[in-house]
Amino acid sequence: MGRRGTGCARPVGSVGPMTSTVPVLDLTADPVELTAALVDVESVSGEERVLADAVEHALRAQAPHLEVLRSGDAVLARTNLGRPRRVLLAGHLDTVPIADNVPSRRDGGLLYGCGSSDMKAGDAVIAHLAATVTEPAYDVTCVFYDCEEVEAARNGLGRIERDHRDWLDADLAVLGEPTDGTLEAGCQGTLRVEVRTTGRRAHSARSWLGDNAIHHAGDVLARLAAYTPRSVDIDGCVYREGLQAVRIAGGVAGNVVPDECIVTINFRFAPDRSPEEAEKHVREVMDGHTLTVTDLSPGALPGLSAPAAAEFVRVSGAEPRAKYGWTDVSRFAALGIPAVNYGPGDPNLAHTREEHVAEEAITRCADVLRRYLAGDGPATGAH
Repeated sequence: MGRRGTGCARPVGSVGPMTSTVPVLDLTADPVELTAALVDVESVSGEERVLADAVEHALRAQAPHLEVLRSGDAVLARTNLGRPRRVLLAGHLDTVPIADNVPSRRDGGLLYGCGSSDMKAGDAVIAHLAATVTEPAYDVTCVFYDCEEVEAARNGLGRIERDHRDWLDADLAVLGEPTDGTLEAGCQGTLRVEVRTTGRRAHSARSWLGDNAIHHAGDVLARLAAYTPRSVDIDGCVYREGLQAVRIAGGVAGNVVPDECIVTINFRFAPDRSPEEAEKHVREVMDGHTLTVTDLSPGALPGLSAPAAAEFVRVSGAEPRAKYGWTDVSRFAALGIPAVNYGPGDPNLAHTREEHVAEEAITRCADVLRRYLAGDGPATGAH
């Protein structure tokens, strides 16, 4: 395990003295250095307080042009310049559990450490821009929130929506989730159901007296194997659906014919389906079987035709692609706010022991977002 983020040691890239509990962050430093500083403060889900304290203190001390609000272990900051449009930049402070990959280290242009890709590099870019872009073309809200990597009920955005709804109002939300510098629009919805098959328990030596529930699950698996997923183009982004068995459970003992089997199915659906339509579709595919819904989250439409989103596409120079997976853009879409994922990390490295981010990707992402907030043209070398 790496050291705990208690503030007892000075984070890489920080400046100034340390207090007894709160690391001092320099938000005006190079975003690469700031990423290292954030990685060095451990913030596993539910343990974000020290990092949230550091971010809050830094914003209050170094960004007097911002209104700052603390909500639990989330920190929010915004300008109030009276601009005709508002852009929201959001990133979660928490990480998955440490895997002997804190403190950070740098090697060959790569910055290694837990959360470096998902998504402290994105947090560093957002915090740096919050402190240094003092006269943006848009009003800007920055949200650093807690508990994204765990169950949705604990997600800090839900608490913020309940307690401080007006802080989420924006013409566009940009989440710094790792996208490898590509603009990923919208997201898939996700549905999990349990399909339960039943039978009659009996001694396996006299199996003809029983009815094997696991054998009945064969029909469920056959339907899934024969299923043809749909692809749909929305705003030029092609979303591919998928219907998969992700778990199967059954059996009593080595000498018992089982009387129950449960197949867990995950449906990743395109955002043109509502959650109700997604559930109806799965029930139709599994007609004749008993289904129980265990998890359901809506997708998010790309919303790229919204003026603020179209301008971001233009400035980034990126060709938007569909987001495969569920992210918190769905929460903003449910509020009627167009939202995209755009961050420097590589999503394929998220949650891995060797998690890292390219320093050049951090710099490029910061350049694109700075130009966008300033109302400038496309960044040089953007893609």
